[in-house]
Amino acid sequence: MSLTHDAAPSPPESTGRRFRAYTTKHLDELTARAGLGEAERLAVRAVATVLPFRVNSYVVDELIDWDAAPDDPIYRLVFPQADMLPSADVSRMADLLRQDAARSEVNRAANEIRARLNPHPAGQMELNVPTSTGKDPLEGMQHKYHETVLFFPKQGQTCHAYCTYCFRWAQFVGEPDLKFASSEVDHLVEYLHRHPEVTSVLLTGGDPMIMGESVLRRYIEPLLGVETLESIRIGTKSLAYWPQRFTTDPDAEGTLRLFEEVVAAGKNLAFMAHFSHPNEMAPDLVRKAVARIRDTGAVIRTQAPLIRTINDDPATWASMWRSHVRHGMVPYYMFVERDTGPQDYFAVPLAEAYEIFRGAFAEVSGLARTVRGPSMSATPGKVCIDGVAEVAGEKVFVCHFIQARDPELVGRPFFARYDEKAVWLSDLEPALGAARFPHERELRGGAAPRIGAAHP
Repeated sequence: MSLTHDAAPSPPESTGRRFRAYTTKHLDELTARAGLGEAERLAVRAVATVLPFRVNSYVVDELIDWDAAPDDPIYRLVFPQADMLPSADVSRMADLLRQDAARSEVNRAANEIRARLNPHPAGQMELNVPTSTGKDPLEGMQHKYHETVLFFPKQGQTCHAYCTYCFRWAQFVGEPDLKFASSEVDHLVEYLHRHPEVTSVLLTGGDPMIMGESVLRRYIEPLLGVETLESIRIGTKSLAYWPQRFTTDPDAEGTLRLFEEVVAAGKNLAFMAHFSHPNEMAPDLVRKAVARIRDTGAVIRTQAPLIRTINDDPATWASMWRSHVRHGMVPYYMFVERDTGPQDYFAVPLAEAYEIFRGAFAEVSGLARTVRGPSMSATPGKVCIDGVAEVAGEKVFVCHFIQARDPELVGRPFFARYDEKAVWLSDLEPALGAARFPHERELRGGAAPRIGAAHP
C-alpha cells in the first residue's frame, strides 16, 4: 500500500460500529504523512514496540492539523516521538526491527525496558488492591481512598486512541501481569455492601466507553441497587476521541437511556471527561455529544495532565476551561504528569506547573475556578501545589492533600523546600526544619493503612 503526504492509509473496517482504528502496522505511513524521514520513522516505530500506539479515523481526519505536523499538539498527543525513550533503548529496538528479529526477541527486549518505566505507580499493585472476605486480592479493583473504589471492567481495557503520556500505558501492552481487569461485577457489589463507607465507584480503564451499551449496562445496573452508593463515575476520553459514541453509533441512544436510568435511580452520574487541548473541542460533533450527555442529567467534569509540548502554557488551559464552561461542563483537575512511562519527556517542573496554573486561573471567571491543581496523584494521595511563598526567610512550596490514603491528612497544609527542578513529590524535601512530611509513615509510627483490608 503506497501513501502520499496528502492521503491517509485505508484503515481496516471494524464490524458494525463504523469505528476505524490505526495501529502500529500503519505507523510508518502515517508518520511519513507528517513529513518524517526514514530514520526518524524507524525510531518512532522502535518507541512503539515499547509503548502502545492506537489512533482512529476521527482523530486523524478531524483533529490533527497535518500541515502543522509533527508539531501539531494533537499529533504529539497520540503519536510516539522518537526521543520519548533513552537513545540507547531506541537504538536497541530499532536494530531489532531493522534485523526483522523474531517477535519473541522484540517482546523480551521491550519488556526489559518497560520494567524500568515504573508501570504501576503510586503503590497500585502493593497498596491499592482490596481483599475479599477470604483475604484474597480482588482482581480489577483498587481502593485507595476511604470513600472511592475504582473498578476496571474487563471489556473496557482499551481506548478509542492512546495518549502518548498515559499513565495507564501498562494496560495496553499485552502483558497480563501488568493489567488490571475484572468481569466480576458481583464481587464489586458484595464489596460495596461490606464497605458502606464507599459512596462513589469510578469505572476506569482503559476507557469504559469503548464498551457497547449492553456490556456497559451489565456493569452499571447492579450498582443501582446499592443504597450507600451516591455516585457513579466514568473516566473517559471518548468525547475527545470518538464523540460518535453518543451521536451516531448504533447504541448511542441506548447508552444515553442507561445514563438516564442512573440519574433516575437517585445516583449522581459523573462523566469524567479527559480533554488535553482546546482543539479537541473544535468539531461540532463534540459539542453535540456534550449536550446529549448533559440532557440525561449526567454532570460532565473535565480533567487532564499538564504535558510539555502539548498544553504547557496558561493560554491553552484558560481557553480550554472557558470552552468547557461555555458548553456546560465543570473544570475539575489539572494533573501533574505521573512518575511512569516517559515522564522525563513530558514532565513540567512543579514550579513552572504552578505558574501555568496560576496564569490560567487568573484569566477565567469564577465558574471555571472549580478546577484544582496542579495536583500529583502520588502514593500517599493527591497533593496540590497551592503556591510559592517565603516563610521565616525560606522559599517554600505551599501544599495540601486534596485526597489521601490516610483520611486524617486531607486538607492539611504542609511545606516543601522550593526546588525549581522538582517534577514529583519524591523530588521534594521538608521545609522549615521539619524532619519528615506529614504523610511519611515513620511520623505516624507504622505503615500506611491498607484500605479494604481492615473490614470484615
